[in-house]
Amino acid sequence: MKIRDAYDAWAGGYDGQENKTRDLDKEITSGVLAGRWFRNILELGCGTGKNTPFYAEIAGSVTAFDFSAAMLDRAREIAGLTNVTFRQVDLRALWPVEDDSMDLVACNLVLEHIEDLGHVFSEAARVLEPGGTFFICEFHPFRQYLGNKATMKTVAVEREIPAFVHHISDFLDAAMASGFTLERFNEWRHAEDEDKPPRLATFLFKKREKGKAKVGRKALLR
Repeated sequence: MKIRDAYDAWAGGYDGQENKTRDLDKEITSGVLAGRWFRNILELGCGTGKNTPFYAEIAGSVTAFDFSAAMLDRAREIAGLTNVTFRQVDLRALWPVEDDSMDLVACNLVLEHIEDLGHVFSEAARVLEPGGTFFICEFHPFRQYLGNKATMKTVAVEREIPAFVHHISDFLDAAMASGFTLERFNEWRHAEDEDKPPRLATFLFKKREKGKAKVGRKALLR
């Protein structure tokens, strides 16, 4: 099943199903970004709008992208999001966003479905203003090494959704190549995970100011 078709089919039941990864992502996102304020946020892969109300609270305006029309229809049903614009966009193509126009790009549980990390980081760097923030919360590759991936569950069927494994070094290399420095990296477990590998990984990258020198991976990690 194609990724877009899977999420279109999953949209109706996505919010009502038990999903520890989804719930942990929401908790982490609000915790990491709480207390910050942004003029313009670009949300990549908003889905049914799980995190969109929070982003709307911490920003003057939010542009929310997803490639699933059914997921976007669900997100648009959320009341009170007067500062949010939803758009159907394939993140693998060029994004319909002006250069240097955002001060936060946020990406939640999306990149395992995109093979080319370099394109996403390049576009994030293009649309962010100098000094802007790129926040990523993704399924931890340690879990992927064990064969875990997003799984669509409906009344009739349970299917794994195609996914790509991106190592932590892949994120760092893509960030470095696109002019980002790493401000913060964390690994997260759900309360019920116990001794299992981390479930999610978060990155806070900052777009280098103009005139700042390019750094290597060691400096990126400092």
